[in-house]
Amino acid sequence: MEHQRPSEPILILQIDVAEAAKRQGEASILLDVRTLEEYQAGHAPNSVWIPLDEIPERFHELNRERGIVVICRSGGRSQRAAEFLTAQSYCTLNVAGGMAAWEAAGLEVTTDTGSPGDVI
Repeated sequence: MEHQRPSEPILILQIDVAEAAKRQGEASILLDVRTLEEYQAGHAPNSVWIPLDEIPERFHELNRERGIVVICRSGGRSQRAAEFLTAQSYCTLNVAGGMAAWEAAGLEVTTDTGSPGDVI
C-alpha cells in the first residue's frame, strides 16, 4: 500500500475484541482487510470487507461519518490500514489480536452463507 508518510507518526488507538464487537453494534463499521481466502473462510458478522491492497483505491466507499474499526488476522495489516485511513481523515481504531483473538474470545465467526466459519 503506497502513500506518503506524514512527518509525524500516526498514533492509532488499539482496542480489544470485546470493545470492537461493542462498537460495531453501536454504529461503527468493522472493516476486515484480510485476503479473500481468509475472509471467505470466516469473518465477524456484518463486517465490511476491503482487502488491504485495495484500501487506497476503495477507501472512499467507507462512510466518513462513522468510526472505522479495522481488523485482520492478528493486527499488523489492520494497523497499516488504520494509519492510511487516519491520514485520509477517517476516525479509526485497530483491533489488537485481530480475528485470531476474536475467535479465541468465543465471538461469532461466520461465512457469507451464514454457516460457522474458521479463522485462517
